[in-house]
Amino acid sequence: MENLVFLLVVLPLLGFCINGIFGKKLPVNIVGAIGTIVVLSSFVIGLNLFFNFSEDAPPVVVKAFEWFRVNGVPVNFAFQIDQLSLMMVLIITGIGTLIHLYSIGYMHHDPGFARFFAYLNLFVFSMLLLVLGSNYLILFIGWEGVGLCSYLLIGFWFKNKEYGKAARKAFIMNRIGDLGLLLGIFMIAYHTNAVDYLSVKQNVGQFEIDGSIIIFICAALFIGAVGKSAQVPLYTWLPDAMAGPTPVSALIHAATMVTAGIYLVVRSNFLFDLAPTVLDGILFIGLLTAILAAFYALRQNDIKKVLAYSTVSQLGFMFVALGVGAYTTAMFHLMTHAFFKALLFLGSGSVIHAMSGEQDMRFMGGLKDKIKITHITFLIGTFAIAGMPLFSGMISKDEILVVTFVKSPLIWGILFIVAAMTATYMFRMYYLTFHGQFRGTEEQRHHLHESPLNMTLPLMVLAVLSVFGGFFNLPHFIGHGHYAFLAHWIKPVLTEQAYAKAEAAMMSISPTTEYILLAITIAMFFVVWMVVKNIYGTKGKLPKAEEELKGWEKLSAKKLYIDELYHALFVRTAEGLGRGGKAFDKNVLDNTVEFVGDGAEESGNLLKRLQNGNVENYVLLLSLAIGIILIVKFYFAS
Repeated sequence: MENLVFLLVVLPLLGFCINGIFGKKLPVNIVGAIGTIVVLSSFVIGLNLFFNFSEDAPPVVVKAFEWFRVNGVPVNFAFQIDQLSLMMVLIITGIGTLIHLYSIGYMHHDPGFARFFAYLNLFVFSMLLLVLGSNYLILFIGWEGVGLCSYLLIGFWFKNKEYGKAARKAFIMNRIGDLGLLLGIFMIAYHTNAVDYLSVKQNVGQFEIDGSIIIFICAALFIGAVGKSAQVPLYTWLPDAMAGPTPVSALIHAATMVTAGIYLVVRSNFLFDLAPTVLDGILFIGLLTAILAAFYALRQNDIKKVLAYSTVSQLGFMFVALGVGAYTTAMFHLMTHAFFKALLFLGSGSVIHAMSGEQDMRFMGGLKDKIKITHITFLIGTFAIAGMPLFSGMISKDEILVVTFVKSPLIWGILFIVAAMTATYMFRMYYLTFHGQFRGTEEQRHHLHESPLNMTLPLMVLAVLSVFGGFFNLPHFIGHGHYAFLAHWIKPVLTEQAYAKAEAAMMSISPTTEYILLAITIAMFFVVWMVVKNIYGTKGKLPKAEEELKGWEKLSAKKLYIDELYHALFVRTAEGLGRGGKAFDKNVLDNTVEFVGDGAEESGNLLKRLQNGNVENYVLLLSLAIGIILIVKFYFAS
């Protein structure tokens, strides 16, 4: 197993080195093949480990070397193989392989092709470090690695200044969260004398439930999760991150990087279970994020921006599940979301590819007969996220609704509204894009064509997973939980208290109540579908011009002016401080330095007049000096 684990991690790094060093000299197809094969190989190794790892097996730690020692405590560079890490490995490498294959077609004519694949491979390597590391320090290395790759990929087309600004925004906002994560790791190390998960888990007994120390640790870790997983208030970077190529949006901002915060909380469940106050805070932040992002998405016209705010909202759903202690439910929705959101982002890329780079849905329409494979797969992704019965998104989202109903019917009601908003903006996007009359230019009309096979094949695979992915964790009322494979798989990673609490919550709700809740959500789905279809499909309503928007529509389109508020409070403040510092540097520091220099120069000029080389003057001055000395001496002597 050891060699396989090392190979699994190193292969993407090898792809990064080959394409990064020699990529410009290699043919495009060779570069794409290398980048894709190394990730595919990691996926195959991950599958081998998965099928040879039993459901109730204890964690296996594979040590590479001893990194350093502190107070006699060794910190090893090691990897931990368990049910949670294997699940994440399969998601990262499986979807990563499909996105690499898709990128061969999407980025084929880009002059930075080799650089793009090198960055993608480096990202996969960093993400594998994050989820496979056996301690918080290795997690932090991977955490910073994916942050760096995110910056490089968002600003991939760096000649566009706006894209550069989006990359810097993502980098800076993630650093805010990373500071919280780092503080949490330091506190864990200080109070438990360990940083590896297994030792920290053994030593958490010293913390009091809801004690000040454990609250600080968990809150700090959660701040890190808020930054990486784009939650309120550190969420505004993710929609701007759509500046990167579409495969980047699919890989980093839908399926993998933004889910790192979810992984961190689930991995640290033995800490968070001791801080119910922090879990309540997670619940509140997740709920607020879910409803705000869904509201923003209702009136966005950029197809990728709609999906971006949808991602933020769905991450909010996952944090709500974490807040009620339903860790398995959060991971279940993480998995299904990876399937259908990667499908939707890649589908949007296929649409943009057909539309010669156009992303505004107001200039699309009527594409269903022109790009049929993209249309069908995009519809499947829309059904999955909107809640079509038996599709993956419906099953995982319904599980979140059920566990929140146990916690509070009010929370269920709010999430139900968010689910209705999700179906609304997704069907609006679908009908504006694929139905009605074509609203683009004649040049775009003649350019319309289906994407090549290396782009449509990943769409078809992800479409199948979006339909059947929900069967990995069927609802509890089916077979009394015996068919909830994922729940049983994740169980060894959770504390006994966490698993028992989740099971008790599921058992406390009667099958009749579950049936009623399920019927309500299914009815909502079909009602929203028919209403939106009537408005944007049958009647062919088009989005209003920006100046015509009023009331809630304007607030939705302008995102409640949060971006403008952040710009005024933080960006302008920083710029003002910069201008003030520049003025101080120029008017005070520069003048002070110049004054000293001018003084030295003037005194030198004065002394230069005395040192003129005339011997008579020197003798005269010497005589005067001797005379003065003698006068002073005799005067004081008398």
